[in-house]
Amino acid sequence: MAAFSAKDVQSLRQSTGVGMLDAKKALEANDGDVTAATKWLREKGLASAAKRTDRDASQGAVAVVRSGNAIAAVELRSETDFVAKSVDFIAKVNEMAAAVAADGEDAMATFTGDVEQMLITLKENISVGKVVRFEVGEGQAADAYLHSQDGRGVNAVLVVLSGGTEELAHDLAVHAAFTKPQYLSRDEVPAAEVAAERETIETISRNEGKPEASLEKVVEGRLNGWFKERCLLEQSYVRDEKQSIVQLLGSATVANFAQIIIGA
Repeated sequence: MAAFSAKDVQSLRQSTGVGMLDAKKALEANDGDVTAATKWLREKGLASAAKRTDRDASQGAVAVVRSGNAIAAVELRSETDFVAKSVDFIAKVNEMAAAVAADGEDAMATFTGDVEQMLITLKENISVGKVVRFEVGEGQAADAYLHSQDGRGVNAVLVVLSGGTEELAHDLAVHAAFTKPQYLSRDEVPAAEVAAERETIETISRNEGKPEASLEKVVEGRLNGWFKERCLLEQSYVRDEKQSIVQLLGSATVANFAQIIIGA
């Protein structure tokens, strides 16, 4: 058996995040070779980490970065808010968002090893969630809003407007952060989802004894309310409910819209 010192064990523990017995076992299995022992631990750790991927990762952090003519948001998921609000975790998701903004979504491939290492050292199910990147073209304006808790982003909205201003894009992003629409317009809502809701509303209305002659009008009214909850362009502006989002936009149009909510 090759010789190795307690300092070697401690060093291996610090670089890999494993316990003392695992570090010692890795060095013994690899004749004291620290590099080989690190690889051996990573392989063993990944085998253990794979079991963690079945666990719920409903916490995490989201970061937003603007770089040149692009704006990006990245979600990094974890199991607990304790991990999600740590300095290193927040720094990593910000690094990811900066890379995506600068180089495109393919840049996330460079972080595969980082995520695998986090699985081992943090002993939680760590995974990349949503990744969004919008390019801002000529005649367009973009802005974002990031709502934070305990120093980590938990609700990010990205808006790109054609014919609008950054201030208007920001106002719309703040509104969406509050109302949390699932879609930009009713055209984006899946037809099957609309049909199922229409059927449900019709059944409820009949059970309430609504006259058959006015049933269609009642159903349409309630369905419009349902769309208003889910579609950004159907909503009233939260800062002035007498004004609709369409009125707020004026001649501007929404070219791109995305929202990432931790735990959603």
